Amino acid sequence: MAEGDVKAHVRATYAEAARRVSGAQEPPGCGCAGRGAESGLAQQLYGAGDLVGQPSVAVAASLGCGNPAARAEMAAGEVVLDLGSGGGLDAFIAAKRVGSSGRVIGLDMTDEMLELARRNQEAAGLTNVEFLKGDIEAMPLPDASVDLVISNCVINLATDKQQVFREAFRVLRPGGRLAVSDMVFQGDPSLLPESVRRSLDAWAGCVAGALEERDYRAGLAKAGFTQITLEADDGPPPCEASTCCGETATARSSSCGCSCDTGGDTRPRGDATDGVRLVSGFIQARKPDTGP
Repeated sequence: MAEGDVKAHVRATYAEAARRVSGAQEPPGCGCAGRGAESGLAQQLYGAGDLVGQPSVAVAASLGCGNPAARAEMAAGEVVLDLGSGGGLDAFIAAKRVGSSGRVIGLDMTDEMLELARRNQEAAGLTNVEFLKGDIEAMPLPDASVDLVISNCVINLATDKQQVFREAFRVLRPGGRLAVSDMVFQGDPSLLPESVRRSLDAWAGCVAGALEERDYRAGLAKAGFTQITLEADDGPPPCEASTCCGETATARSSSCGCSCDTGGDTRPRGDATDGVRLVSGFIQARKPDTGP
């Protein structure tokens, strides 16, 4: 698949999600699981306290696979960067944690999502958040300008993940941290059917672009990160749609995204095919206190 085609399809998918949420319709989501408030996904991923006072549209637009803003180490006064901030929910949770002396920057490449996030920010009454348009492979931020990078099921959508890791390392201050939720494969992704690996819908659905666990760790280490950990999480119950796998496969959700069971079998959630499993992971890493 051409890089430009992937990026254009991802942008179009999430633009449509933003339009549908804005029109009070159920969003298509990330894969077949990101169904917002009506599906109860946000209630499964976020604690009740995280959602108190949040705009309902921000909750409905939540298309992630975890809760990095709540799980990450965060202190008052810090600067947090949210990659692929979408409707803004994770940025708003982080904004409350860093307080009025802190600052949160939401970065997204989709105009419709940025517009939605800014409306949600106004509804939430938060003044320590700003949303910027940009690509996570070329972050429009100075070197060493943030304390923490978070992201919720977005890095898997990038075509050049190593560049995302390099950019995250660049914008972090020495000693800064990365804490992201993302879809990862356990096992060999090449075992996925070719129709899935080459599907634009599967890429936009957080499946085809996911890295294997070891490759994720290796990519972060290559970028310069240390203290790398990856914790696999359980996801919500299976869904019925087969949008990420095509009409000939049965899609089963694992948080954000689906695995694809060929032949319509009923293997446990996450088993894409023998030898590979798609799961939601919480990944943490640190930029060394000294060095480049």
